[in-house]
Amino acid sequence: MTQRLGGQLRLAPGAVIGWDMGAVLSLADALGFNALITAELLPEIEAVMVRKLNDALRSGSLQGHDP
Repeated sequence: MTQRLGGQLRLAPGAVIGWDMGAVLSLADALGFNALITAELLPEIEAVMVRKLNDALRSGSLQGHDP
């Protein structure tokens, strides 16, 4: 599911803030995922994603790519 969330990023100038959790929960529901489990697990995954993407943005390794 997380690979389907690339278009649901919340961005600030020069940084990734996180996923649009409303969209995340709607997608999870459409895919038939348990909402409680999704709400419990995705914030932990989101934190790692944000950290890794922001590290890549700072190092310039994403230059020319959408985050």
